Amino acid sequence: MKRKSTSVQSTVQAYLFLAPALILLAVFSFWPVGYGTYLSFTKYNLISAPEWVGLDNYRELFDDELFLNSLKNSLLYLLCVPIIQVLSIALAVLVNNNLKGIKLFRAAYYVPVVTSVSVIGLMWNFMYNDEGILNSVLQALHMINEPIGFLSDDRIALFSVMFVTIWRGLGWYMVMYLAGLQAIPQDVYEAATLDGANGWQKFWKITVPLLMPTILLCSVLSTLAALKAFEEVQIMTQGGPSESTYTALFYAYQFGIKSLDFGRGLAASTIVALVCMALAWVNFRYLQPRQK
Repeated sequence: MKRKSTSVQSTVQAYLFLAPALILLAVFSFWPVGYGTYLSFTKYNLISAPEWVGLDNYRELFDDELFLNSLKNSLLYLLCVPIIQVLSIALAVLVNNNLKGIKLFRAAYYVPVVTSVSVIGLMWNFMYNDEGILNSVLQALHMINEPIGFLSDDRIALFSVMFVTIWRGLGWYMVMYLAGLQAIPQDVYEAATLDGANGWQKFWKITVPLLMPTILLCSVLSTLAALKAFEEVQIMTQGGPSESTYTALFYAYQFGIKSLDFGRGLAASTIVALVCMALAWVNFRYLQPRQK
């Protein structure tokens, strides 16, 4: 009886400690998500009261070619995920070596992470310009005759923005993989060396399996970040040229915030949230380390 009373007391204490965080989570996360989902079934323009319209907003979205193209671009943005993961792991393995000047190298790759996205967007706008440094270098090397419209050609503008996203995120994921690599016990590598394993075998048989929890975390985070791509589009292209760089979240912003059609904007956001949850489940399903 005394043991049961102590257990209940411990549980109550635990919930009391968690209460401030749970209240903040409920007020600033769960309530906005719930109320936003409700508004996605209404017509609401911030002035008049919300009017229930059922699934009309969702029907309009799937009849809107611009939204379908935006959703396709968001899914295309997922190409960033495997690229950024492979490059981050390669960089982490490289900077995990005790080489001369390696700390400076690590810091240099982390600079884009702590730099304002506005500054990054302006810098890459300048570099992508017809008379910017990229076109100047390519022309000087006689690789092109005419400037490439990195942000003005609707066939490649989205990929140009995606490249900036990859460049900006490399340092962040590199640091996470570096922490994962340094948590692997060195005696495992020493034992493999005594067994005659070469560097490639140690990477695939030791590094990758023991790095799987970090790979799962980074894959989930980068998948969600890719689907929620917004800042680079807003600063670099404003959805242009010819609406070719619209992403689903940028579409939601355009209709929800700029056009004050909150119902439609929130319906688009809800669809993005559902796709995010589905892809997060896929990551957990296929990348979660198996216990043997």
